[in-house]
Amino acid sequence: KKYKISFICLAGYMKIISNRLIKNYRNKIINIHPSLLPNYGGKGMYGMIVHRSVIQNREKKSGFTIHYVDEHYDTGNIIFQKSINVETENPEDLAKQILSLEHKHYPRVIKEILNVKS
Repeated sequence: KKYKISFICLAGYMKIISNRLIKNYRNKIINIHPSLLPNYGGKGMYGMIVHRSVIQNREKKSGFTIHYVDEHYDTGNIIFQKSINVETENPEDLAKQILSLEHKHYPRVIKEILNVKS
């Protein structure tokens, strides 16, 4: 309140945010996750764990999700998803591909949500 914050953008935040903060900023906090939620989401599913799981399960597609933050891990309403074909068996390569997409699309989606002109 002191800083008059109106919107919060997280980048792979891996902790539960307090219910008080969620209540005060309902649909005003977004996060990014390195999978196509609801697949490979939830407590303990982050980073290379996600990419290894995708490859071990022989998924044909992976990607990332931008979502609103709620009281649980990775369960908020989905704002945007981008998928790619999984064409590698190397989780590090998959991570790099997805991170590149995140860097491209996250700023654009934030601008769209906030209705900011480029």
